[in-house]
Amino acid sequence: MNYHFITIEGNIGAGKTTLAHLLSKHYNARIILEQFADNPFLPKFYENPKQNAFPLELFFMAERYKQLKDLVHTKDLFQSITISDYLFTKCLLFAKVNLPEEEFLLYQRLFDIIHQQLLQPDLLIYLHKPVSNLQANIRKRGRAYEQAIPDEYLFSIQQTYTHYIKQHNVKTLYVDASNADFLGNEAHLTAIINALEKEYEAGQHFVALPD
Repeated sequence: MNYHFITIEGNIGAGKTTLAHLLSKHYNARIILEQFADNPFLPKFYENPKQNAFPLELFFMAERYKQLKDLVHTKDLFQSITISDYLFTKCLLFAKVNLPEEEFLLYQRLFDIIHQQLLQPDLLIYLHKPVSNLQANIRKRGRAYEQAIPDEYLFSIQQTYTHYIKQHNVKTLYVDASNADFLGNEAHLTAIINALEKEYEAGQHFVALPD
């Protein structure tokens, strides 16, 4: 497997962290996980999005940068692969949905300064789930502040991701994860691992999971 930095992305409740754990175990890879629980503005954002969106997104960007910046300078002799359950560009994508235009333009200027300092992933795995499946996963994991997320918000996030992947021609494994069960169905995880053994050009490459 020739990819040294793999990022997993998808909407809220798509199963990013579960897949990151499983792949890191399979490849004995270093894992980087989003520390969303450390963001004090997250519960406040869901209560009052307009008031708390800007500090929410600033906090996320600072924390993600702090996690990822060391990848540029550090090499692990025993773990040559790094797997992350988020793409740093996620900062900009969520900010585009959540911030009014003037705040977004300021945020984008800060993002552009920081982004160029970071190592970019060799490959993106994007997990696509219908919004109804996302809502089922959100209910199942039971985080209180997520339980009232409207379908419209999830649709907006989904569209923003899809537009970004297409527009920037990112090297992406686009996985139809509608019925994905990476923990309970070994064939689903195997399908991802098999896909990672191949070389890809820039752009989207679709991966279907077995029934």
